Amino acid sequence: MQNRVAAVLARLDSLPLSRYVVGLVVLLALGGAFEIYDIALTGLLVPGLLRDDIFFRDGRGMFGFDDQAAFAAATFAGLWVGTAFVAAVADRIGRKRTFVAGMLWYSFFGVLMATQTSPAAIDLMRFLAGIGIGVQLVTLDTYISELAPPAARGKLFAISQSVQYVGVPVAGILCILFLPRDPAGIAGWRWVAALPAVGVLLALWILRVVPESPRWLAARGRVDEAAAILDDLAKHAGAATAPVPVVEAASAPPLAPLTPAARGTLAEIFRPPLRRRTIMLIVYNVFQAVGYFGFVNWVPTLLVAQGVDVTKSLVYTAVIALVYPLCPLLFIAFADRVERKTQLVAACIAMALLGIAFGHQTGGTAIIVLGALITLSGALLSYAGHAYQAELFPTDVRSRAVGFVYSFSRLSTIAGSFVIAATLRGAGPNGVFAVIAGCMLVVAVTVGVFGPRTRGRALDAAGA
Repeated sequence: MQNRVAAVLARLDSLPLSRYVVGLVVLLALGGAFEIYDIALTGLLVPGLLRDDIFFRDGRGMFGFDDQAAFAAATFAGLWVGTAFVAAVADRIGRKRTFVAGMLWYSFFGVLMATQTSPAAIDLMRFLAGIGIGVQLVTLDTYISELAPPAARGKLFAISQSVQYVGVPVAGILCILFLPRDPAGIAGWRWVAALPAVGVLLALWILRVVPESPRWLAARGRVDEAAAILDDLAKHAGAATAPVPVVEAASAPPLAPLTPAARGTLAEIFRPPLRRRTIMLIVYNVFQAVGYFGFVNWVPTLLVAQGVDVTKSLVYTAVIALVYPLCPLLFIAFADRVERKTQLVAACIAMALLGIAFGHQTGGTAIIVLGALITLSGALLSYAGHAYQAELFPTDVRSRAVGFVYSFSRLSTIAGSFVIAATLRGAGPNGVFAVIAGCMLVVAVTVGVFGPRTRGRALDAAGA
């Protein structure tokens, strides 16, 4: 059996990239676009809730907190639960079923949130929706990494991120159109919040046409099912009888042996050789989350604090957001030619320097240009980070491990929301951007010194 599993994995790694696989990734990424849309609303939806006199700033918010901070905390508390505790189910029941279940879950609670009238109820629904979002994002990364040929993982993650990021400008544009108005007598923010319900139709389509991960099936001992899917993948790739050689270090020993019906446990990632990369990724996630989401979630509020009125802040944010889906397409040119860790370090340093400069701007042109450059750097950080995490763990524990380390970014963002709010009140926008820059520099040093190499390596040998 072990030989059959190894043969399936070797054949999967040897297949060339096909349009069919790219199409599967695009379809899955469309599902992820709804999550990115929802996460973007963490900052964008707040002006509408303030306008509707549901949210208040400073001590007038729920329990004496800034309501925006509480809303962001509820969002990322849900994401934390989803990534830390629920995403591991994908290692047991499969990537496809977990992905679709996450979509249906967050769509349901997203619609419920749009019907609420109190901060407490909105935050509760936001927390529950966040669980589904957290599950789906981890499962998406896991699944793409398991479909991608070693020499094209970066390219497929870049394509996926480009499709997912369409959700950001869509959220920004809809907020501009709806938040200042009450279509059909219903507050604009409610229309915007309810949009993810459309994702139910996409979830049903994915359930029908996307195959299960053959790598996961093989690791669970379901070799015949994996082989049948591989036959279909090979047919679409034009490589039914003559697989091409695996690139670079594909013959390196796997990080952890794959056994039929393997049941990876969390303890596995704290044993050598996984322990070092687990600790590295925990530090990475703690600090990158404060830096990344400190800008993404708070940019409308930071612009207002710099003297830009609410309407213009939403316009600037939407214009900046238009850059999001375009950025990853630029990365395709070097996605698989430059080490993933090098890309992460460069992105963090750029965000640190550009963030400091952004904090000193009040003019529209400078804000948009610097905001677009920060967005470009953040997109590089996001795409490379999602690919990198999935590359560093073996198949039998991949979802559990990625969910575990990724969950620290959610905890960090919860705490970071209150830190950002307090820093903004005490030190102003420049203080916030100093915090963001400091976090990005910590990430650059951590990944640069302790991160292993993964470029061009077979998935279960990456970083060996």
